[in-house]
Amino acid sequence: MLKLYNTLTRKKEVFKPIKKPQVGMYSCGPTVYWYQHIGNLRTYIFSDILKRVLKYNGYKVKQVMNITDVGHLTSDSDEGEDKIEKAAKKEGKKAQDIADFYLKIFKQDFKKLNISEPDIWCKATKHIKEQIELVKKLEEKGFTYKTSDGIYFNTSKLKDYGKLAKLKIENLQAGKRIAIGEKKNKTDFALWKFSKQPGKRQQEWKSPWGIGFPGWHIECSAMSTKYLGKQFDIHTGGEDHIPVHHTNEIAQSEAAFGKKPWVRFWIHGAFLKLLGEKMSKSKGAISRISDLERQGYKPLEFRYLVLTGHYKKQINFSLENLHNSRISYKKLINIVRNLKNDKKQNSKYVKEFEDAINNDLDIPKALQVLWALVRDKKAVGKINVIKKMDEVFGLDLLKKEKIVIPSEIKGLVNEREKARNQKNWKKADEIRDKIKKLGYLINDTGDGAKLLKK
Repeated sequence: MLKLYNTLTRKKEVFKPIKKPQVGMYSCGPTVYWYQHIGNLRTYIFSDILKRVLKYNGYKVKQVMNITDVGHLTSDSDEGEDKIEKAAKKEGKKAQDIADFYLKIFKQDFKKLNISEPDIWCKATKHIKEQIELVKKLEEKGFTYKTSDGIYFNTSKLKDYGKLAKLKIENLQAGKRIAIGEKKNKTDFALWKFSKQPGKRQQEWKSPWGIGFPGWHIECSAMSTKYLGKQFDIHTGGEDHIPVHHTNEIAQSEAAFGKKPWVRFWIHGAFLKLLGEKMSKSKGAISRISDLERQGYKPLEFRYLVLTGHYKKQINFSLENLHNSRISYKKLINIVRNLKNDKKQNSKYVKEFEDAINNDLDIPKALQVLWALVRDKKAVGKINVIKKMDEVFGLDLLKKEKIVIPSEIKGLVNEREKARNQKNWKKADEIRDKIKKLGYLINDTGDGAKLLKK
């Protein structure tokens, strides 16, 4: 029985899809104006784990992820520059080239981290028609009004606006969360923005209200409902989306479609923090997967680090923490790859693992179960259980690594074997230490010596 923490109800609930065994899942994707940092990628590892756990439980998951390539302004108050347009000017490129380049890097990071791609990638610029139609629907129902810079959603028309974040509207101060300007209410938000100087923006479209571009929030409602229906099961994203982006998605979607709740489960991942602060592109200093690789770390070592913390709890990132995770991950890999497959099953450890993952994705607990299994000298069926576990972990625990062994190392291995055959244990140990210093480990097994890369 899978239980998930629902941000909407602030409770852990038994997960039941609208139409079993189908699960519709929408994951807020990146704004592709720059590289995605490892804090962003933690969120996608979390949604990947959720998807894997759903599949492990026999559900057929249809995951949709948006690509924001227009409309995300530099301020949540519907002001500032479009992030894609700003990046295009800065780099002297076309807006779409900017988006395509950073999306390509993002997908490469997915592959490195064993994050399974969504069934549907959907770009905001390819769904302008759907966004305009949704704004028209809201207009027909009386939820919109016009200002000099765009079409806005009137949040005072909804009695339960802000329920996801439990906002107390009367306590919000203009300027802290959102600027007033010509808005009727502090929390009103843009559905369609007018181009200040039509023809100057790279990305703008004709609409019933004038030339412009869609607001940031409308894209997710338009695209998710196009591919998943007017009501679906799960919406994921980072915890920073709760007070504004996801709150506004709910407002416009429930106003337009009349479905409550529009999404059954809202599930949010916590930040990865650097030096005690949220990692942020706006501050200019970010760490990317490629940065970690340049320092000698493997992407799956970072994935292992992420899995050691519960998705709802913030993780403080440091190279020291990553190094410790590397040591644990390598030790685990070395143990697992030296196990023999007895082709047996082990229901005890499978049940403990399933209890953990189905208890709101308690992956840290599931990892403890894995370690208990590999250390249990009496346990049988280890390989079969690990294979099942790795369907969720995605750590390539049983993947055979191809090692290109330098001729120097091969020579030392042969020399050591000769010393062992001659029972010259001192010399054999000296050669083992030399091999270790060169970056390789030797495990002596019943089938002979096995060489592993450190």
